[in-house]
Amino acid sequence: MRVFRALVLFLIAGAVNAAEPQAPLQFRIAEGRVLNAFYQQGPVAAHLLLSSGTQPRLLVAFPAGNSGVGVWFETAQSPVQWTLGEVNSVSRPDAKGRTLHGIVAEASVDAPLVVHDAVLSSIRVLRDYQIERTYPPDVKATPSVATNTLQWFRSRLDGAPGYALAITLENGEIRGGQGTTLTLSAARAGEPLRMRIVALTGETPLTPLNGHLLNASATKDQRSRDVLAFLSYEEKFLAGSWRFDTYFGRDTLMSLRLLMPALEPEAVEGGLAAVLQRLAANGEVAHEEDIGEFAVLRHRKQGDPPGDAPIYDYKMIDDDYMLAPVAAAYVFDHHHGRGRTNAFLARKLPDGETVGAALVRNFVWVAQSAQAFGRKPQPANLIALKPGINVGQWRDSEDGLGSGRYPYDVNVVFVPAAMAAIERFVLSGALQPYLNRDQRQVLADAGHMGVVWAREAPKLFRVQLSDADARRQIAAYSAELGVSPAPALSALPGGEVVVNALALDAQYKPIPVLHSDGGFALLLQDPSAEDVEQLVTSTLRPFPAGLLTEAGLVVANPVFADGTRQRQLSRTAYHGTVTWSWQQALFAAGLERQVARRDLPVATTKRLREAQQRLWSVIANTRELRASELWSWRYVDGRYQAAPFGQNSGDADESNAAQLWSTVYLAIPAPTPADLAASRP
Repeated sequence: MRVFRALVLFLIAGAVNAAEPQAPLQFRIAEGRVLNAFYQQGPVAAHLLLSSGTQPRLLVAFPAGNSGVGVWFETAQSPVQWTLGEVNSVSRPDAKGRTLHGIVAEASVDAPLVVHDAVLSSIRVLRDYQIERTYPPDVKATPSVATNTLQWFRSRLDGAPGYALAITLENGEIRGGQGTTLTLSAARAGEPLRMRIVALTGETPLTPLNGHLLNASATKDQRSRDVLAFLSYEEKFLAGSWRFDTYFGRDTLMSLRLLMPALEPEAVEGGLAAVLQRLAANGEVAHEEDIGEFAVLRHRKQGDPPGDAPIYDYKMIDDDYMLAPVAAAYVFDHHHGRGRTNAFLARKLPDGETVGAALVRNFVWVAQSAQAFGRKPQPANLIALKPGINVGQWRDSEDGLGSGRYPYDVNVVFVPAAMAAIERFVLSGALQPYLNRDQRQVLADAGHMGVVWAREAPKLFRVQLSDADARRQIAAYSAELGVSPAPALSALPGGEVVVNALALDAQYKPIPVLHSDGGFALLLQDPSAEDVEQLVTSTLRPFPAGLLTEAGLVVANPVFADGTRQRQLSRTAYHGTVTWSWQQALFAAGLERQVARRDLPVATTKRLREAQQRLWSVIANTRELRASELWSWRYVDGRYQAAPFGQNSGDADESNAAQLWSTVYLAIPAPTPADLAASRP
């Protein structure tokens, strides 16, 4: 009992720290029924999430250790509404004298709450609980009640500092406990229930980048600046909050590439170093990391010696081929990177390896994997998903590739782009101090292989439909969705319709799903004028002939696919007919790069400018959602309207309010009217 009382006192007394030198980063994002409040100062970084509606929830995610605490309440008969007051930092010792860091928040809710369960652990555990309502028995936290305070507290499974969550009612009472249902209600019926929330983690804090993040060229979009600052640390960039408060290789690399013009060199180099220090021995890029208590759980499950050593996941294939183009863009094209090349390549990673040597390991692995198709360009030699795994690139939900095995983006764009980037390094001589004879031999043919891949791979993904078949399928799919087919049908060329398949299946048959991954080609390659126009035109046709709606550029459109794939890739699917903010930004950045080319005909550049105007008008329509992960749509009165993803029945998952690669508009300013009117840069 004494320990419990001590814990209550440290949680509720004197919660706010003394002022620290730097003002805290604080901002809020409301999306539908969810209010998100972010706080970052010194050792404290936390994302408080309050869900209103009939499924009330209180959750706090911490970048430290990718940890979190949350309480889920029973379904309410009528929608409840949260209101949030002040949020401040708190750092306090636990009962063993170990310091925990977190936040204290003042909030109220307009109805009683009945506790269903609470979870204090890794965000990976909370994420699984959100979807499946289960968690490992070992992490169960037992609630305790003292007067008007309800709290949960537990050490980490390996005995390290753990997690705490306390709710103190300021005008109410707590009924139940000791095995019976806990109810939180106001003292007077009809009065809002006011409370103080204290949430803490004992995981090791990260170090914000602060003044070493953005340069003067970054746009003034405050929400994107705030989100990027919350997700950027000296140790690594975080993929998104609340569900992905840790390193993801693909997210880091693509965000670095798109943000690069607006980033300080320390931020770019730190992000690349975070990727390089997590490479596999053979040079593959790590997709995700298991850290903190999730690593402890994984080691236990695998029968490893006890510990929290990070476990890295290498199942993805796209990130392996992203590293070379991103590194080349920094070393050869970034205005600061060019002058820092030698020092950057000589930089020592935590294990003592140099950046240059780590890059060579990846480049050799990439070049060797591309050799088969480079020598004999046939479908069987393309890069496939790993055996027994149904995901491997950014569309990493089970149905994201429509049962494909050979992704378009990897084979048509990333492999040839990687080969071209490796050739730049080889010809520059920058890597000579880090290469041995065998490695030089492997990399010597990279440029030639890249040419073969760029010429031959796209042919295998080309899908052609007659005008009659295209019109019939568009009309049928429009009727199924309940949308008007007229704008889509009027945008067809009047002849053969050509699109790029999302992937090839296991029998090398193209899967005729329209997709947004052509943006990668615009950003990383120099297609012919004919190919550029075909790609841009087919992508920006009105949905469902193409991908463009007033509510955003959807990332997949199964209009020409079978009924099964149309159901798999619906507007409730994570990678279906939904809009991902960064994919719109990717296409915008790709268009700008193509417009800047000097080898395209004037007529092509003019059409690209017209395409920019159409795309940016849609981006402007969805400005308030720009920093979010993704969103869906509704069709109302003949128009598409953006709708939050994950807050409706049938939605496959929940969207992050803060997503790293959704901040990339900071380096992608909207073209000016003068730009759009120009036929050449």
